[in-house]
Amino acid sequence: MTFDEIAAFVLGPIDVPDSALEMTASLLIDTLGVAAGAADMDAGRIARDHAVRFQNTAEARDRATLLFDGRKTSLTGAAFALATQIDNLDGHDGYNPTKGHIGCAVVPALCVFAEQMPDLTGRAALEALAMAYEVAARAGMALHGSVSDYHTSGAWNALGVVALACRLRGDDPETLRQALGIAEYHGPRSQMMREIATPTMLHDGSGMGAMVGAMAVLMAEDGFTGAPAITVEAEAAAQYWADLGQLWTVELNYIKPYPICRWAHAAIDALGGMLEAHQLKEADIERIEVRTFAESAELFAGLPETTSQAQYSLGFALATRLVHGHIGPEHISGAGLTDKAVADALKKITVQEDPRHSERFPLGRWSDVTLVLKDGQTLRSGDVHARGGPESPMGLDEVERKFYNFCAALPEARRKAIWAARARLLEPEAKFSELLALLFDGVGPG
Repeated sequence: MTFDEIAAFVLGPIDVPDSALEMTASLLIDTLGVAAGAADMDAGRIARDHAVRFQNTAEARDRATLLFDGRKTSLTGAAFALATQIDNLDGHDGYNPTKGHIGCAVVPALCVFAEQMPDLTGRAALEALAMAYEVAARAGMALHGSVSDYHTSGAWNALGVVALACRLRGDDPETLRQALGIAEYHGPRSQMMREIATPTMLHDGSGMGAMVGAMAVLMAEDGFTGAPAITVEAEAAAQYWADLGQLWTVELNYIKPYPICRWAHAAIDALGGMLEAHQLKEADIERIEVRTFAESAELFAGLPETTSQAQYSLGFALATRLVHGHIGPEHISGAGLTDKAVADALKKITVQEDPRHSERFPLGRWSDVTLVLKDGQTLRSGDVHARGGPESPMGLDEVERKFYNFCAALPEARRKAIWAARARLLEPEAKFSELLALLFDGVGPG
């Protein structure tokens, strides 16, 4: 596929299948639920304060509102802050072949740039968002296919931000081309496994990815040059773009049931399935043995002291599921980090890599769990794949329950209105500004 064909897809008329639009609406609202749940976390607060102090602008045309906050900052600052906020409550969507996350960057970009477009219809917003998912997915696969290091999502989801912003702002193909080149060149090609080894607020680099993508568009509009993006225009990248507009990868994204790195989810689901099937409690279990893929086995192994460590954990996540029956935002912050029952349960868990699970990564997220009970029985889960993706999708009712759980700090009427926007945006007369108006205030009851 040539660049001209890619540009026509990004900027021109687009025919998004209804199923893809519906999935895009679900991903949008799910991501906003994560953003609301993360609003009072330290990382989100720090990012928003930083954007107001250091990334502000005097020009009204260049301002955007910080979601679930209400203050104004620059377009680039708002994109950075919201993406960082979402990234630090690890409950957002992802696409297996990219080994990372798209919505974390493109949803903030949509909200930032659409704020200046009060007449933007809900359908047009969803079409732009779906298109951005498609561009980011292929940029991610192309980048992973061309370099050896395991880089964070910000390195490539910045290109999805570029595509979305250029479409909304009516830019021409040459501006798009330069902006893609700028974003790819400056995208944070940070090393993911460094963050896994020592979890911090850096997470998956999407805050910087969103900022770089937004900045790239604004710079290209001013005449700054940056083409070509090798993940788009290099001959070796062509294979990743050949099915653009035919395969809608947005429908293949997963939605996370837990605010935990998805590398842990297969083991969590395996454990949960056995606990429910056999009506077991923590007191019934002597030992839990986990076999998983290499990256999962490298997740944080000890008792976490920070939310970042808790979200990049495997043993702690399993212990939390064992003790509490579910894993919510309340378990990975505050008092959840010092839960003695969870700390005691963690001592029962061992983790090791199994080559057969490693061979199926990144297209699959597989693990198996063995329970040794105190009465001497041994139970085996068999191979289990993480739920939430096309292999084992969450029902809409489960996605809704997750949304309400993550948004618990919002007044009930506001939560209901935001969730109702998922269906409302698909109606012909709906405006995207109807949803945005629900997102500007802080998370308190006022």
